Amino acid sequence: MRPMTITEKILAKHAGLKVVTPGDLINAKVDIALGNDITAPIAISEFRRIGAKKVFNRNKVILVPDHFTPNKDIKSATQVKILRDFALEQKLTHYYEGGDVGVEHALLPEKGIVVPGDLVIGADSHTCTYGALGAFSTGVGSTDLAAVMITGELWFKVPESIKFVFRGKLRKWVSGKDLILRIIGDIGVDGALYKAMEFTGGAIESLSIESRMAMCNMAIEAGAKSGIIPPDAITKAYVEKRAERPYKFYSSDKDAVYSEVREYDCADIEPQVACPHLPENTKNVSEVKNVRIDQVVIGSCTNGRLEDLAVAAKILKGKKVARLVRLIVIPATPFIYSEAMKRGYFDIFLKAGAVISPPTCGPCLGGHMGILAAGERAVATTNRNFVGRMGDVKSEVYLANPAVAAASAVKGKIAHPDEVV
Repeated sequence: MRPMTITEKILAKHAGLKVVTPGDLINAKVDIALGNDITAPIAISEFRRIGAKKVFNRNKVILVPDHFTPNKDIKSATQVKILRDFALEQKLTHYYEGGDVGVEHALLPEKGIVVPGDLVIGADSHTCTYGALGAFSTGVGSTDLAAVMITGELWFKVPESIKFVFRGKLRKWVSGKDLILRIIGDIGVDGALYKAMEFTGGAIESLSIESRMAMCNMAIEAGAKSGIIPPDAITKAYVEKRAERPYKFYSSDKDAVYSEVREYDCADIEPQVACPHLPENTKNVSEVKNVRIDQVVIGSCTNGRLEDLAVAAKILKGKKVARLVRLIVIPATPFIYSEAMKRGYFDIFLKAGAVISPPTCGPCLGGHMGILAAGERAVATTNRNFVGRMGDVKSEVYLANPAVAAASAVKGKIAHPDEVV
């Protein structure tokens, strides 16, 4: 039998095939179908237009109105109402709103809804996050979501895979966010177009699940179809106490074929900053000099997890945010919010002068809770820094990890964490 990558094995299993090859067109059964308050209303409209009456499985269609929560205006409230009404009509098991809602790509793994070996689609480009658990997950359009809600199946073209091997020990203040920014800086925003990015090596094996999620989350920023990390003991420790379904670990065959293999020595990687206006415009933080900022955002589906808030709290403890700089901290889920509060992080943030937001995507997409005016600059732990991404088209967003973001808030300019701690 042809040797296969982890991605090919998962797709083959869900298509009922023994083997698949890159370029094959397959029809596969979907384990989880996800929509949010921007994309799901369109899918629901298509669902009704087709004349469908019932979703294929009420446990597998997930709706999370997280982008504009709490509702910022009448239009966003209407979007959420469409989801709520549909969830009630269809008796969906997994609908989250109000005090239950979190940023979708942090919420689903936390609740054990996505498990290793799954095939997950979501009408949101950062659905690729779940590759951190050893699942094949990818973003789709709202009409594709509608089709899956009805049939439980979708067609895919099997992608080629690129292997990224990280060796050595991470330097201080370096996390998964920096590894993926380094990759995107090397290959560009279309360097992995419609390919699966597989992250391996000793450094990856030592990463926390949080850092792995940050890496897979941003695979789409290199144009990838998906990002994935082979599951291991760290994965098992995370999922076994959460999983609501049986799961299966897949791994790539030793002689699996890759379109490309890239190797990195982590000793050479320092904290990264992606400068405006593309995630590929990356530099070492030590090379970014005297960039004054107006705002810092620590949160999002990339870096709003407990580990991220812990790092920020470590840097901010006993310090003050620079005068006239807005620091916005956004825990990604209610559980993360509660734990951060219990651990004393909120006291640290508030004493430093931060604003703490309820869980939301908020400013990441220019939604609310921190919109930029013309001429303003922000450092953000988010995933995109396109023109106008966080507000006015004449504003600027610099992407960084939580340590760099927290240090920059204190200094009032982009700074290395060692300048503060």
